Amino acid sequence: MTVATANITDEVLHLPRAARAFLAEKLLESLDFDDAFPVSTEWMEEIHRRCQELDEGKVNLIPAEKVFADLDREFK
Repeated sequence: MTVATANITDEVLHLPRAARAFLAEKLLESLDFDDAFPVSTEWMEEIHRRCQELDEGKVNLIPAEKVFADLDREFK
């Protein structure tokens, strides 16, 4: 890791939780973009709608651990 990367990492980790989440989302989005995998207009609209619902608190996420535990109990 370069000194610049270490400095940025240290600064980002001291930001409020919401700011860190925003930056994490933007970084992940930057990794996903690839012209070889075009996304239809309809799907992009759906993605933006779902992200907006999350940002506005209209929906709640369920931790994967809970989902898998529930499925495990249901199908045992």
